[in-house]
Amino acid sequence: MGALRDAVQPVPGDGRGEPLRVLVLSGSFRTGSVNGQLAVLTARLLTENGAAADLAHLRDFDMPSYDGDVETAQGQPQNSVALRGRLRAAQAFVLASPEYNASVPGVVKNAIDWLSRFRPQPFKDKHALLVSASPSMVGGNRGLWALRVPLEHLGARVYPDMFSLARAHQAFGDSGDLNDTGLQDRLAATLKAFLGLVEADTNYPALQRCWYEFLGDQTSAQVTQRAED
Repeated sequence: MGALRDAVQPVPGDGRGEPLRVLVLSGSFRTGSVNGQLAVLTARLLTENGAAADLAHLRDFDMPSYDGDVETAQGQPQNSVALRGRLRAAQAFVLASPEYNASVPGVVKNAIDWLSRFRPQPFKDKHALLVSASPSMVGGNRGLWALRVPLEHLGARVYPDMFSLARAHQAFGDSGDLNDTGLQDRLAATLKAFLGLVEADTNYPALQRCWYEFLGDQTSAQVTQRAED
């Protein structure tokens, strides 16, 4: 019965016959980085689960340091406009972020700061899953906890579970899979559960907004709204 149940499970979709669209963004600028490898693997696993994965690398969206005077005089950089477009086209995103000094890399935070200036605010109500890879024994987990703060402040629905790959410099085989099949199974299971939540929220919305405190966005009449249906 278990095999039959698995065989008839529906492909995650948006209710209109289209697969769920997920932006997978590597937050590392370095070519060949372990977070880039993790993003590639994540995109492949999402595709195997029926989603449409849009793989991107933050190095392709290089932006100047956020400066309010520059924004006033010149507007948004072209690369922040392009990244916002990729984010808006997706129903969810996965961010593979390095950990710098137990926190968020400056380039990742800078991109978030630029994107936060758009109206409507592109992170609002967007489902997010955070993953990381690091040579350290904690796998970048401390950086992911720090990364949750600005994303949740901006209204993103950050998935409770996270995936941190320790000793990542030794973790990948030549095929791009993880050498530890147990870890790869855990990543695949996390992604499958994340897609299930995104699909449920896309097709059967009941909880409209659990908590939202970004006061700079006035697109909602109520800052905090709870749905009981």
